[in-house]
Amino acid sequence: MKRVYLITILTCLVALAAFVITVSILSPATFNDSLTVGFIYDNDESTAYTFNFSLARDAVEKEYGDRVKILTSSNVLDDEMEEPVREMANEGCDIIFFNGYSDLVIKLAAEYPNIQFCQTSYMDMSGVSVPSNYHTFKGEAYQGRYVSGIAAGLKMNQMISSGYMTPDQALVGFVAAFPTSEVISGYTAFLLGVKSIVPTARMQVVYTGTWSSYAHEKSAAARLIDNGCVIISQHTDTIGPAIACEEASEKKRVYHVGNSKSMGEVAPTSALVSSRICWEPYVLSAVEAVMKMRPIESVVSGNIHGNDVSAGFDRGWVEMIDLNYRIAAAGTQEAMDEAIEQFKQGRVDFVFKGDYEMTDADDPSKKSNLKDGYIENGNTSYPTFNYILTDEITILE
Repeated sequence: MKRVYLITILTCLVALAAFVITVSILSPATFNDSLTVGFIYDNDESTAYTFNFSLARDAVEKEYGDRVKILTSSNVLDDEMEEPVREMANEGCDIIFFNGYSDLVIKLAAEYPNIQFCQTSYMDMSGVSVPSNYHTFKGEAYQGRYVSGIAAGLKMNQMISSGYMTPDQALVGFVAAFPTSEVISGYTAFLLGVKSIVPTARMQVVYTGTWSSYAHEKSAAARLIDNGCVIISQHTDTIGPAIACEEASEKKRVYHVGNSKSMGEVAPTSALVSSRICWEPYVLSAVEAVMKMRPIESVVSGNIHGNDVSAGFDRGWVEMIDLNYRIAAAGTQEAMDEAIEQFKQGRVDFVFKGDYEMTDADDPSKKSNLKDGYIENGNTSYPTFNYILTDEITILE
């Protein structure tokens, strides 16, 4: 009898083992043990924008260690995207991240359906048909710009209260790359943050015609300072404007508000604060999704617009960097925290709103106003506010 039981038990074990082996052979894997992850940069890490984006690559390396192989290609111009993409594809990349604005990425995604292509958004993606493996993403940068403006406004208010200048001398300068809605949205949000503290504040803008030129950016900032601007900010990639502020501050009071990276090291006496888009939450989640063989948008925590995702302070996609307490006005941190808390609670309707007349940046014949407000990033991660505030912003030729 014992022998019969033993044979029965052994037969069951063999059957169970066979079943497990069969299932493991026939069933697809539910996760990837390892991935090859690519990063293609439009610049290198000497520029603030690419340095900031590279922090996401570092986060992937720290999170996954030996489970990921990371490939990086820097200084890739938009029209030279094809070769590095094909090289990464040939090396077995499972997912590639891009911080440039090349139209070629969508085309190449269609050619490599087994690779996930994730690009920082460079146009309004609502209603745009894209391959299922092509994704866009961006932090809602206007939130950080607005909070930066509060810090700048409080500093200007301190300068007015001390008698250094009068309210009608509250002039803000902005060094901008191109007149795109992304740039216009950012500098308008910044000015509106300033004006929430100093209603008389006005802005002058100089376009450099390039995303990354130390000489052009520094020269543009110097021009704005000569015009009487006491706060300078930027949507360009180099430290040029911060250096211009630091050099000018030896003779006059002028302060810098940065973007993407702290400027405290290069402008210790004039760098007030910076804001940045945090790319890490999206990139880490996208890698996790591919690792688990799940759709990216089912894993990423953000505002989902099809294959396009955005988020702000509420999901950690935007943050403030290095408020300089040595020069910041009293109460600045508290005021910034209060605004950030509103964003975290989902209140976003107070930024682009007020008794302002405005003109369409692409068609000056189109006039409107901001009395009813404008909700940024409502349907797309790419900023779409594309209006110049009349009597508030002057574009210098």
